[in-house]
Amino acid sequence: MSALKRLVCVQCPLGCKISVELSDTNRILSIVGNRCPRGEEYARDELENPKRVLTTSVRVLNGEYPLVSVKTNKPVPKSLIPELMKTIRNLKVEAPIECGSVLVEDVLGTGADLVATRTVRRAKG
Repeated sequence: MSALKRLVCVQCPLGCKISVELSDTNRILSIVGNRCPRGEEYARDELENPKRVLTTSVRVLNGEYPLVSVKTNKPVPKSLIPELMKTIRNLKVEAPIECGSVLVEDVLGTGADLVATRTVRRAKG
């Protein structure tokens, strides 16, 4: 008996409604509904190894703000997000921080860098 998974592709503005038929062992039997090859690739990735860009914040020492917003510069495996958050929760960075600064390279060996998404100047006084 097979199962049907429904996804909405987010690879372009079309938002194709994709249906994926899975076997009892979760092997992909068919993918339909995509209007381009990117949709098929998205469906395969989403079912076999889902990834997300992680957005969060990091504590700032001696900054005009107590936190700086950050994100990974590319998607990371969804299964690693709890471990990534544990690592990031313990991170503290010294102000000043420029928007676009890499705060952690290759975070947890994912190949993704953790990048500041805003500037935080040093606190006055």
